Amino acid sequence: MRKYESVIVFNPQLEEENLEKAITRVEEVIKDGDGEVTKIDRWGKRRLAYEIKGFTEGFYLFVEMNTPSSTAQELDRVLKISDDVIRHLIIKQNT
Repeated sequence: MRKYESVIVFNPQLEEENLEKAITRVEEVIKDGDGEVTKIDRWGKRRLAYEIKGFTEGFYLFVEMNTPSSTAQELDRVLKISDDVIRHLIIKQNT
C-alpha cells in the first residue's frame, strides 16, 4: 500500500445530487481496489487559472488515500472517462 493524493476538478454545473454521486463513485473505486480513503476535503467551487473544456470554474475535491498502485491506475482510468470530471491529478506521496 502506498500513499497517494489527488485533486479532482468537477464540472461546476453539476447539481448537488450528481456531484455527491460522482464523489461517492471516487470513494467506491478506491475501496473496491482494497484501498482506504484517509481524507476528503471539499474545496468547493473556485475559478480556474485558465479555461478548460469551456469552463472557467470548477468544483475542487482533494483526496488522500492509502492504496495499491493498481487501484490508483484504475481511479485514473475512471476519472479520464468520466464526463463530470474536467481535470484530475493523482500523485504518490514521498514517505
